[in-house]
Amino acid sequence: MSDIKHHSNPKLNENELLLREAKKIASALGKMFAPSCEVVLHDLTHPEHAIIAIECPLSGRKIGDPATEMGLARIQDKAFPDVVQNYENTFPDGRPVKSTSIGLRNSRDEYVAALCLNMDISLFSTVQRVISQLTAVDNQQVPLNESLKTWGLDDIKTKINEYAAALNTQPRALTSQQRQKLIRHLSELGMLQLRGAATTAAETLGISRVSIYNALKS
Repeated sequence: MSDIKHHSNPKLNENELLLREAKKIASALGKMFAPSCEVVLHDLTHPEHAIIAIECPLSGRKIGDPATEMGLARIQDKAFPDVVQNYENTFPDGRPVKSTSIGLRNSRDEYVAALCLNMDISLFSTVQRVISQLTAVDNQQVPLNESLKTWGLDDIKTKINEYAAALNTQPRALTSQQRQKLIRHLSELGMLQLRGAATTAAETLGISRVSIYNALKS
């Protein structure tokens, strides 16, 4: 029986292994964030043909295209930041982009690859503008305060008691100035338009109905 020798690769290229694993990450991220995010893997050891994987190519680039300015900067400067996150960018057609670039180093602290994410935010910007427009209000043209709540007579008592408690006193102990302010507030809320509202407020405050109407007139 002849001897069989098993030859493992004694020097598996570390850079190739790193790039191989990074491709899995690029593929997974691209599929997860499609169709709004371009994911690009650059081989910085071959800057002239740096792109070795690209998912959702929104920029129009393809495999074999060269490294970007940031990729070249990483190659030339070992002190370049490992992660440059959420910076402003632009696609060739003018669409705004939110980008993140992640540098990958080998055990010799050399940049081998860059994993870049380019999020197309043009759609989100449009949605944001639409939402802002839909939620915008203009109170300058409103002649009075309107409430869509349906009030009851018990709510009047509750409001009066809450107001007095906030002043650390009782409804019947309010000063005339405090009562006047409270009555106007109840009117602004639309509570005094209820049938029997003036009577309820007057009884709770310990004053006459006429005093309620006078407070509204003054």
